[in-house]
Formats: sequence, structure tokens, C-alpha cells
Amino acid sequence: MSLLNRLERIFGRLAIENVTLYLIIGQAFFYLMAMLGRDYTGLIGLAPAQVLHGEFWRLFTFMLWPPSMGPLWVAFYWYMFYLMGSALEQYWGAFRFNAFLFTGWFLTVAVAFFFPEAPVTNIFVFLTVLLAFAYLNPDFELLIFFILPLKIKWLALFQAGLYLVELVRAPWSIRWTIVASLGNFVLFFGADVIQRMRTGRRRMVYQAKQFAASKSEEEPRHRCRICGRTEISDPQLDFRYCSKCAGEECYCSEHIGNHVHTTAPAPKEG
Repeated sequence: MSLLNRLERIFGRLAIENVTLYLIIGQAFFYLMAMLGRDYTGLIGLAPAQVLHGEFWRLFTFMLWPPSMGPLWVAFYWYMFYLMGSALEQYWGAFRFNAFLFTGWFLTVAVAFFFPEAPVTNIFVFLTVLLAFAYLNPDFELLIFFILPLKIKWLALFQAGLYLVELVRAPWSIRWTIVASLGNFVLFFGADVIQRMRTGRRRMVYQAKQFAASKSEEEPRHRCRICGRTEISDPQLDFRYCSKCAGEECYCSEHIGNHVHTTAPAPKEG
């Protein structure tokens, strides 16, 4: 993050605070216009061919394209986006959160020009906000419609599953759009994810060694009097106690019928 620190020192004053709120206001405006029969979304979508003909605003305004949902669902979507976006901005600061969104935006635009005839969506960029928030706050409990409790990590895992499904069955334009939108998450969290995986592997190896050591130090319950094998050294063996031997003498299945019976020592004369 040293590069990001340097960029923040140079361009930090240009960061847009409360960018999540502005994006929601813009989407709400076009959503309301569509409900009133004045659908302007055709003027703001990202169409590379039209951008090349001078409609440069489309490079930015496609981020204001509202979700294609009913009013109740879209209100919940905006609530979620504002909750998580404002939390990330408070955690990182305005510049870093701007950089996170800008990276997803830039990669999505870049991919769009490789598939100029395919529709471009902003939904994958916004969903990376959910992934980032869930990564930083996995146990945050969300009340779905203010009633059903759900930890955010399960919602993020569900979303990751949908990503995998789309990567398998969707057209190549959508596949690359998903990969591009995830670029911001990889840049911000990739090194930490790799470090956690390495740490987890070392922890598993250490715990396996500790378990093996504890098993080796465990006192056996059965030990063959002839060969000395135990249920720990040879768990496949059966052990029996001979009723003809003096005391409780244990033998493995190989020696229970092939040994010299022990006798009790003769009493000492007084």
C-alpha cells in the first residue's frame, strides 16, 4: 500500500466524500424518472461505440444506472450499499474508498471496449463493496428487512457462489466483466488473503504435529507381555488377558495362545 499512501498524499484533497450517497441519489433520480414514464437510462449507459462518437459522459454516467428491481428490493439494495459503503469510507478514509471504487470502474470500462456490442452493467462493481465489507467484518449481523438476522459472511459467500455460476455459464463479455470488477478486491486484499492462507497452512501443520506428539506420549492401556506391542503402536491388533497366568497378563492376538503361563511366586518361609 506504499503507492497508495503516496497517491493519497498527492491527490487526497481531490477525494469525493460521501461518494456512496451521491451514487445512490443519482440512481434514485433515474429510477424515479423511469417510473414516471421518462426513462433516460438510454442516455447514460456505457456503449463503447457511442463513446467513440463523442458521448464521453457515458464513461461515468453508467455508474448511475439504477438496478432493475421492484421498489421494495431496490430500497433494500440502496440501504445495503449505503451501509457498507459509508462504513468502508469511515474505515479507509475517503481517498482509499474512492480508489477502491475507481479501480473497479476503470477495469470494467476497459473490458467494455473489448466487447463493444455487449451490454455493460455496474452491478458487479457495487457488489465488490459487499465483498470488501464482509472480508473486514465477517461476523457483522444484518437484519434482512429488519427481521431476519444473517451474518454478512454468509451473504458474501452466497454472492461468491453466484459469481462462480456466472463465470461458468455466462457469455465471455460477462465473465470478463466479473473478473475486471473483482480487480479492486484483489488489489486491496489479495496479499492479505495469501498471507492468511499461508498462516492457516502453517497452523494446520503445527496442530498435526502437536496431535501426533500427544498420541506418541499417550500411555497405552494394553501391552503384550511377549512382544511389547500396544494398541497405540499397532491399532489393528486385538489384546486379551490370559486367565491361566498369575495376575493380569496381557497378550496380543498372536501370543495369547502361544506363551508360557506365569505362576505366582512361592511364599517366603518365615
